Amino acid sequence: MASWSPTPLQLLGLLSFLLLHHHVLTTVAAASGNRRISLIRKPTPEVPAFWEAPEFRNGDECGSHDSNKVHVAMTLDANYLRGTMAAILSILQHTSCPENVMFHFLYARYIPELFATIKSTFPYLNFKSYQFDSNRVRGKISKSIRQALDQPLNYARIYLADIVPANVGRVIYLDSDVIVVDDIGRLWGVDLGDKVVAAPEYCHANFTKYFTPAFWSDPALARTFEGRKPCYFNTGVMVMDVDRWRDGGFTKKVEKWMGVQKQKRIYNLGSLPPFLLLFAGDIKGVDHRWNQHGLGGDNLEGRCRKLHPGPVSLLHWSGKGKPWLRLDSKKPCNVDHLWAPYDLYRSSLSTFEE
Repeated sequence: MASWSPTPLQLLGLLSFLLLHHHVLTTVAAASGNRRISLIRKPTPEVPAFWEAPEFRNGDECGSHDSNKVHVAMTLDANYLRGTMAAILSILQHTSCPENVMFHFLYARYIPELFATIKSTFPYLNFKSYQFDSNRVRGKISKSIRQALDQPLNYARIYLADIVPANVGRVIYLDSDVIVVDDIGRLWGVDLGDKVVAAPEYCHANFTKYFTPAFWSDPALARTFEGRKPCYFNTGVMVMDVDRWRDGGFTKKVEKWMGVQKQKRIYNLGSLPPFLLLFAGDIKGVDHRWNQHGLGGDNLEGRCRKLHPGPVSLLHWSGKGKPWLRLDSKKPCNVDHLWAPYDLYRSSLSTFEE
């Protein structure tokens, strides 16, 4: 291939373009206050590029001891990275002590650009990453009603207590399709009492629909909830006492139910039903404001849904429809516009437009 030797005129034109582009970015940065607008790295086929987030620092009232840390666990996957970035930004923006938030990212496949993107987008972020061995669940996953629910990483929350460091006794687990619009320290501070899990409960939901007729027709299985008043809760937003989880051997208990599912199909969803089988009716209830879920619509069609009445601390696009996909398709739901301000994604086209 022949090499290209630019003429002085071509070099001058290139320099003029770069100076003009720098001026545009500087102007946008000035117009956006403390938000730094600078594209850090080029997108790859697997990992898109994002603008660098603002720097968030603790207030004077924040302590710096380990006991002041808030541990948040999320999965890290290239397909949902755009949602993860928005979730991180929303948490940091609304908490009074952002430097005390420690993120724990679980990933299935090592992609160097994934971690480079996290570091370049959030240079000051406190985080640790852990590889989740997909082989732990490969023979245990049963086909569900939506393919996304069958991915091994969707089951990583079951193994949190085995993965995070032993000195971490409590974790907030969050899905990648959430936005937090309140101080996450308030959710962290919930009193679990003697419970293993805390989450909003939805006792008006038809609990029986989460299990198949094969479950309810089996007397031994149907007795699972005796002595409890089981209510639905969503595992995409949970406070977990991982010390109690370890002591109670709940990882093995979840796996046992997954084994029953392989032998006799007792539910149609992914990793949620085993949690319901173990904890429904025996969790610490949290205010509903902490999981305004279902904004992605149902698991099959993902039609638009409205916000439920009442105060909101966390928005959750659980279901098939994801806000970034609907916004890109120019067919957003009204609630998707609540997610958009936290979107740090920039396409190659917008790089030149801005």
